[in-house]
Amino acid sequence: MNNSLIFTLIGKEFRSEWRQKYALNGMVLYLASTIFVCYMSFNLKVGTISPLTWNALFWIIILFAGVNSVAKSFIQEANGRLLYYYSIAKPEQIIVSKTIYYALLMMGLTLVGYFFYSAVMGNPVFDKPMFLVTILLASTGFASALTMLSGIASKAPNSSTLIAVLSFPVIIPMLLVIIKCSRNAIDGIDRAIYLDQILTLVGINAIIIAVSYLLFPYLWRS
Repeated sequence: MNNSLIFTLIGKEFRSEWRQKYALNGMVLYLASTIFVCYMSFNLKVGTISPLTWNALFWIIILFAGVNSVAKSFIQEANGRLLYYYSIAKPEQIIVSKTIYYALLMMGLTLVGYFFYSAVMGNPVFDKPMFLVTILLASTGFASALTMLSGIASKAPNSSTLIAVLSFPVIIPMLLVIIKCSRNAIDGIDRAIYLDQILTLVGINAIIIAVSYLLFPYLWRS
């Protein structure tokens, strides 16, 4: 595989996102406004919200931020640009570059959301390094799954509605494991006890990425 072309495609994604600053600013504004609304709704002082509620609210916010930001990866591409990609790159290079870019974008959004959420709602996390590992794995999983689903939905009419339907059975099992891992990090449980859950999350990510890599060429030809 031509790695230089993959890096070129990733650079194109960054430049395209930078030209459309309103989209990136909109994502950050969504995070900030949603977190602030949660704070105002609970009408609580910093640090008084229960860890269980804190954890649930955080991943609900991140999940919807991911759907809004990553799901557009293929849907927003014009047919002419897709035809140009078809002539210069292999489908494996396309899906790998898209997955890497949106994984990095999702990681950035999640970390920004985490720090802002902690400042507003408090931070009950005991094992912060493991919570950050969970964030990175969750961001990679959300990005890889939604990128592939975006490619599928882009081939059909009403793609925005279709991706919401397709993402539900894929994201929910992953989200359950993520919530368990993050809850264990919040409670400060010994890492050896829930290491199998972390490995399960790694395995889910590996399966999604492998399936995307193997099946996307067949989707690309259509």
